[in-house]
Amino acid sequence: MTAKANTPEGMSEKTNPLRLGIPKGSLQETTQKLFVRAGYDLRISGRSYYPDIDDPEIQCILIRPQEMARYVGQGILDCAITGLDWILENDADVAELADLKAPWPNYGVVRWVLAAKEDSPFHTVKDLEGRRIATEAVGMTRRFLAQHGVNASVEFSWGATEVKPPILADAIVDVSETGSSLRANNLRIMHVVLESTPRLIAHRGALADAWKKAKIDRLLMLLKGAIAAATRVLLSMNVPKEKVDIVLKILPALATPTVSTLADPGWVDLSTVVEEKNVRELIPRLYAAGARGIIELPINKIVE
Repeated sequence: MTAKANTPEGMSEKTNPLRLGIPKGSLQETTQKLFVRAGYDLRISGRSYYPDIDDPEIQCILIRPQEMARYVGQGILDCAITGLDWILENDADVAELADLKAPWPNYGVVRWVLAAKEDSPFHTVKDLEGRRIATEAVGMTRRFLAQHGVNASVEFSWGATEVKPPILADAIVDVSETGSSLRANNLRIMHVVLESTPRLIAHRGALADAWKKAKIDRLLMLLKGAIAAATRVLLSMNVPKEKVDIVLKILPALATPTVSTLADPGWVDLSTVVEEKNVRELIPRLYAAGARGIIELPINKIVE
């Protein structure tokens, strides 16, 4: 069974669907995986800017995250996923519904940093008075300089920003996840301008519409549930009744096990959700404590 086409011409069930912005570029692949984990069959074709989704009440539009907040603020899109950085860069009047930070590629924290050449005379933002700064985030950089009382020339960079000092710019404000690109170009971080993560945002008018708000709320619940399950698994095991207290002491303090009776009155079934990173330490200890038939199962969503 294939996903239902979701182009403007294909919207027959709902004449006013929820318009959802899907970020194109670095966030695209992970966003698609997030929706799949949340229970949606989202398919992005390289030939179309209208991804297919198996919900006839949602119309997806693929847009670069740099522009997303502007379209949501104008009401062209009802809701969307974009970075906090681009919300601030566009100075968009939108409702920020959730931080979607997740342990997946491009969904973690990214930093916008002020940097200059290692051997430059610039060490603090104050040293850049009257100098030239290159960046893709012009508005964000100008506000940052104004906060520090610095007057400098801020020029838009079309890319390859890290190669511009010292000839084309005295310093840059650029996005960095690991800092490897900055180090490769002999750049020194002077200041962290902003830490950004992906956010779900909505148009305020859409939230005033009862149907659209309910639709957005359901979508958000499923997305957050998928993120909550990203690092956790379900452990299930059989435990002799006399060993239950010992096994419970081994499990993490925050775990809330479910204990069920079995056909054999001397045993119980114990299930609990734990962090996946702890499983390799837990299973040998649980086995040594008397647990048997230990099963580790993946989880797609946890709705709390």
